[in-house]
Amino acid sequence: MSSSDPGPSSLTVQPLHPRLGAEILGVDLDVVDDELFEQIYTAFVRYKMVVFRDQNLSSAGQVAFARRFGTVQVHVLNQYHLTEFPELYFLSNLDADGNPSGEHPDPGTAYWHTDGSWTKRTTIATMIYSVEAPKVGGQTEFADMAAAYESFDPQEQVRLAQLSAIHNLDFSRKQRQGETPLTEEQKLQVPPVEHPVVRTHPDSGLRCLYLGDHAESIVGMDYDEGRALIEDLNKRSVRPELVYAHSWHPNELVVWDNRSVLHRAAPYDTAHERRVMRRATVLGPPV
Repeated sequence: MSSSDPGPSSLTVQPLHPRLGAEILGVDLDVVDDELFEQIYTAFVRYKMVVFRDQNLSSAGQVAFARRFGTVQVHVLNQYHLTEFPELYFLSNLDADGNPSGEHPDPGTAYWHTDGSWTKRTTIATMIYSVEAPKVGGQTEFADMAAAYESFDPQEQVRLAQLSAIHNLDFSRKQRQGETPLTEEQKLQVPPVEHPVVRTHPDSGLRCLYLGDHAESIVGMDYDEGRALIEDLNKRSVRPELVYAHSWHPNELVVWDNRSVLHRAAPYDTAHERRVMRRATVLGPPV
């Protein structure tokens, strides 16, 4: 792959990693017509994760761009909503005085996962806009789940394609935080759901592993045996050669394909560094 790739269209695209990730140059996200969006979407599917730097993107502009991909999720954890834009999930380590608090706003994001795998109507894309970014740490890492599936031997691929997993937001949050941030009402809105362990990407046709931290158990398998299998597959699917780590700068929008990658947030010094992010997640077709 060349260092500068014109991509699938007239867009100027700079690949960031041999497996996934690309920067799209020369685009103002406040001025995107249908033709340009089609080119952006093609690059998004091809590279699985795309970056737009130096964007002066308002909350309204972010929601408008997200809506080009489809219906924007209003997350069940409404304590993270921006009041005027409930479609945006606000992640900040700043306190009421605007200083670093020393607390991570959402510890569950530090583990490999796919946004929205805990919903029956799974998600197409997540996009984060960096309002403020740490000078050290706080990267977001992305792992290629098509490449992970391709790395398994054919016999294992066949076996995995016959399995389904139960995904459960309450499980993953309790597992990582010791207690759940979900109220009883919120739990009722997001009961555990079943998804195939291997899914075919509707646009690229690639077969992709679909697990991550929200996957709790394997249907028809002893619970502990299923947990061991999920942990093993999650570990094997995020080998270093399959991972791109994105170091953030202010005023970037990063968009990734939840159908073909896992992601996680790297640690940073929450007591001294500032990290303020706005996230929008786009739902897939109704089921």
